Amino acid sequence: MKKRSLTISLVLMSVTLFLAFGAFAPGAGQAQQAITSDTFAELAQRTSGAVVNISTEKVVKNKTREFFSQMPPGHGDPGSPGGPGGQSPFGQEDPFREFFDKFFGEMPKTFKTRSLGSGFIIDPTGYIITNNHVVEGADKITVKLIGGKDYKATIKGRDPKTDLALIHITDPPSDLPFLKLGDSEAVRVGDWVMAVGNPFGLSHTVTQGIISAKGRVIGAGPYDNFLQTDASINPGNSGGPLLNLKGEVVGINTAILASGQGIGFATPSNMAQSVIPQLKEKGKVVRGMLGVQVQVVTPELAKSFGMAEPMGALVAEVNPGSPAEKAGIQRGDIIIDFNGHPIHEMNELPRLVADTVPGAKANVKILREGKEKSFALTISELTEEKQAAQAKEEGGGEETPLGLMVKNIDPNLAKRFRLRDTKGALVVGVEQGSAAADAGIRPGDILLEIDGQVINTAKDFQAIAGKLKKESTGRFLIKRQGRTLYLTVEIPK
Repeated sequence: MKKRSLTISLVLMSVTLFLAFGAFAPGAGQAQQAITSDTFAELAQRTSGAVVNISTEKVVKNKTREFFSQMPPGHGDPGSPGGPGGQSPFGQEDPFREFFDKFFGEMPKTFKTRSLGSGFIIDPTGYIITNNHVVEGADKITVKLIGGKDYKATIKGRDPKTDLALIHITDPPSDLPFLKLGDSEAVRVGDWVMAVGNPFGLSHTVTQGIISAKGRVIGAGPYDNFLQTDASINPGNSGGPLLNLKGEVVGINTAILASGQGIGFATPSNMAQSVIPQLKEKGKVVRGMLGVQVQVVTPELAKSFGMAEPMGALVAEVNPGSPAEKAGIQRGDIIIDFNGHPIHEMNELPRLVADTVPGAKANVKILREGKEKSFALTISELTEEKQAAQAKEEGGGEETPLGLMVKNIDPNLAKRFRLRDTKGALVVGVEQGSAAADAGIRPGDILLEIDGQVINTAKDFQAIAGKLKKESTGRFLIKRQGRTLYLTVEIPK
């Protein structure tokens, strides 16, 4: 009887162990491999040779000396018109001259700044991927290999929008070790990863962790799509590789969350795969342009457009002469598909358009007044646009509903707020705690529409806003610093 009980116990234990570890058969083998004591040691040994430390030097003008060299006579640096020997309102016994000469006269006109970062070799001829912010503005770049040998390097191309850069060792040794770019789309949340870099100048530091999230948008640039990891990343890790267990680069370590621990961000390798060839060939990245300004479709905006749930990218403005305008896309349209790729969130659209070769044909599907429409267009090349000047706050004006004070745009207001527009109602004051303030409207905004009704004057706004139903949601179109966007305002009782 005891023997039978023991047998049953062993069988139950085996079943329990199978349920605990064997139920995830494909992943179980990977997990077992990942937690063996020598897994990361072998990976580090195999890949660290291709990781480099990058130090840069930049010559900077001495702004303090430059400021005092422009002081009135008698208060400048030696040799300047206002320096020793210059004319002073105090005559030869200028009491300030000795002070300024002593503390600022010996200041150098320029000084050098130094910074550290990381990078990794991608082919045996010495091409290295790093972050743009590591080498931007550098007058001298030095690359150090794992053995301690230093080499000079030059910038081949930079892309500030993705914070990626390609540099090249000027006189590379033969048979350099290099790393292969992997498929970041294949990476799963929870996968093991290893980071190698130069944190705080500590050469070739190795840390490990997992992929914590994908597709993170942190406001670093227009094409944010970061991998989040809890592998320890610190200042100096920038530009270093984030590796999977195969030794492939799945991310380029780029940013950290200063207020958090165990939260780092890496640019996906697939983004680098589309950027690096252009940097090597052209020194810059050529991107496609649709010609629209878009914003997030919030639940409130979705409701105002009659949508069951938020999705797509809301067109806040269509640029004159752009492919979008020529095709017939309008302000207020919601783009829900681009070339067969559904647009679930606004941030997906800029990346898809940017990756489209200028001159290529594209199909865009939109929602307009609850109905789907499709447009065929030709993508043009993205060009840089000047940003509008910052608007300044101004009080006064006629009180209007919702806690706003508005005025017609006249030449004086246009000059004061640095506006080019002549139509619309200019917001010159927002009552604290009002519905408008809660919605994010601020002085300097130009009110263009409410629920599709055009506003040309302050009187128009007053009339339209006065007819809004209480306890409803109003869809406001505003222009701010040269850009248009929609905001929803909760109409109070």
